[in-house]
Amino acid sequence: MPTLRLTKEFRFEGAHALTGYDGKCRHIHGHSYILYVTVKGTPSNPDGTPKSGMLIDFTDLKKIVNERIIDRFDHALILRDSAPISGEIARAYGRVVTVPFQPTCENLITHFAETIRTGLPAGVTLHSLRLHETATSYVEWFGTDNE
Repeated sequence: MPTLRLTKEFRFEGAHALTGYDGKCRHIHGHSYILYVTVKGTPSNPDGTPKSGMLIDFTDLKKIVNERIIDRFDHALILRDSAPISGEIARAYGRVVTVPFQPTCENLITHFAETIRTGLPAGVTLHSLRLHETATSYVEWFGTDNE
């Protein structure tokens, strides 16, 4: 069987602020993120089975990414865990996600890669991610660069 790459697109809305940053991004602001997840492998489902020829069912990939990334980050305010934030804000708005890093696009994609990679079934590897922060700005992560 050939080695194949399969890609699924995900979209989510999120806000963040960069603690201590010297530009506009120090203020809370939002993005319409687009995440492209590409996995790689050889289809292992034999002829005669309902999933014959599939590397991974798109529904299964969607479930992995939704549970690990989208459900957590969609419509959330993403802040570094050391950022000054009052409990009152978190209680009032409820969707504050703190992370142990500055929530830049670059750091988010690295975190997403590790989170998705550990949830993939045997024989399926994470080939690449592309995370658009805006329509014209994105960052890419490739498995071969991070082995």
